[in-house]
Amino acid sequence: MTATTSHPNPNPAPLRVAVLVGSTREGRFAPVVTEWIKGHIAQRADLSVDVVDLAETPLPTVLPDFGQAPPAATQEALALVSPRLAEADAFVFVTPEYNHSFPAALKNAIDWHNTQWHAKPVGFVSYGGISGGLRAVEQLRLVMAELNATTIRNTVSLHNVWGLFDEERAMRDPQSEAAAKSMLDQLTWWAQALREARNTHPYAA
Repeated sequence: MTATTSHPNPNPAPLRVAVLVGSTREGRFAPVVTEWIKGHIAQRADLSVDVVDLAETPLPTVLPDFGQAPPAATQEALALVSPRLAEADAFVFVTPEYNHSFPAALKNAIDWHNTQWHAKPVGFVSYGGISGGLRAVEQLRLVMAELNATTIRNTVSLHNVWGLFDEERAMRDPQSEAAAKSMLDQLTWWAQALREARNTHPYAA
């Protein structure tokens, strides 16, 4: 009997990356940062991008009792977000730092979901003043570990972000450009490996 050798698909479907926009504050800088990282993702043939803006798709802040179905209006709001997270192979969180942590809207969106995060990688693009949102990312790593997600070691941290973009919203800083590529390279590796693992062995939390 001749042994057969399996070969990987030479043209796998692009990995689906959901970019979550964590800030819902009026006058937020998040759209500038989001468009920038979205542009990096869109340049890659191995990735596709879906921006989930929590200001445009707000979720209720009152969660149902355990085991109870949410009311119809809540289900309608979730229907605009939950299927997109379930379909994603990877996530990028775009977040500022609020009071040494990350925005409440982002935590709310995380808490509304569970299995959607399982065995998927999460990359971070944080921004702000001198800290660049790093403390928000450290808090998010703890939260996402609890939800069986894998957080990417390399992050994009935009310090004093308001000076990094020109009048046309183009990035001025080559180091930030390099950081975005490095983070997405790692995210892609993990997303591919974990997608193959999920397809072979469904994840059980």
